Parts: sequence; structure tokens; C-alpha cells
Amino acid sequence: MLKPFLNENAVECGCDEAGRGCLAGAVYAAAVILSPDYRNDLLNDSKQLTARQRYQLRTEIERDAVAWAVGIVTPEEIDQMNILRASITAMHRAIDQLSVRPDHLIIDGNRFYKYHDLPHTCIVKGDGKYLAIAAASILAKTYRDDYMLRLHDEYPMYEWNHNMGYPTPAHRAAIRQYGTTPYHRMTFNLLGDAQLNLDFGA
Repeated sequence: MLKPFLNENAVECGCDEAGRGCLAGAVYAAAVILSPDYRNDLLNDSKQLTARQRYQLRTEIERDAVAWAVGIVTPEEIDQMNILRASITAMHRAIDQLSVRPDHLIIDGNRFYKYHDLPHTCIVKGDGKYLAIAAASILAKTYRDDYMLRLHDEYPMYEWNHNMGYPTPAHRAAIRQYGTTPYHRMTFNLLGDAQLNLDFGA
């Protein structure tokens, strides 16, 4: 059973990201504020759920949350700022869009850059411990999956409908065969052997 909050008397916002380890596509993050008495027995770390469960929960989270938002950092920005900064920037962009200002942030993971004057707490594997972080993980994951499915229609040879941009053998084989796309992260080790900076169609 996930915990409803870290600080009972604060307006608490959970944050998580999706797509950090991918070779292609934007990184997405979500920020979610739930009421202190919110309960949902199905809510869990998005990686522990089926796609169908995640999308069902997304509908419930968006309906029930006090506030929620999604932030995005593009592949070009990832290459400019590195993936850690990009992941945290995506969280900041999500928090920027919240309709309710939180008092405290709970962040999945062990690194975060301070957001204005708000206190924060980093929680390793927080998406399996706190409802608001789990909710954020589901929104970030499902919105990023929707995005990767749209990109798959544009470049089906990379099988992004299955791997969502992660470094699977099939994804890397397609990069070897077809080169890169405008959505690949050119500062990443795309082939797994330190060869970078391929041009699409090469």
C-alpha cells in the first residue's frame, strides 16, 4: 500500500519522469497534487502496471487530482544540457503549469535542482512508495508513450511502438541500417559501441 503523503500538513506535489534512458525522443515529466485523503488501491509504480492499467489510472488521476501537469524537454535540448538536467528541467516545467502552488515537492530519485523557494525531498524508488509520485510516473509514462507512438508513424523502422525509444537490439540494429532521425539524442551512445553523430540516411 502506497503512502498518501510525506508531510500531512503540506500541499504536497509528487514528481517523476519518463524516458531518461532512451536513445530517441523527448523526456517527459509530470507533477501531481493529490488530496491528503486520496486513496486508489490500483495506483502503483507505472513499471509495475500493464499499459491498459496505466491508461485507466491516467483518466482517474486527471479526474481526481487537485492539480496535475506534464512538462517536456526535447531531444535537441537534451543534447544541449545533458539528460540529468533535462529530466529535472522537465519536472520544473510541469510544476510551472500547476494550477495550485504546492508547499513541498517529493521527487522520485536522488537528484533534483531546487525549484524557486520550494522545499523538496528526493525519494529513491518513490514511485513505489508515495501515491503522488506514482501518479506522476503514470502521467509521464503514458503521455510519453502517446508521443513515441506518433513518432513511430513517422519512422516505423525503429519499432518505437514496441521499444518507446529505449536501447533494444532491434532499435540499435535499425540505427545501423537506416542512420538516425531528428528525434535521436546525438550525445548518447546510439550503437552501444561509442559511435556517435550519424546522419539520417547515411
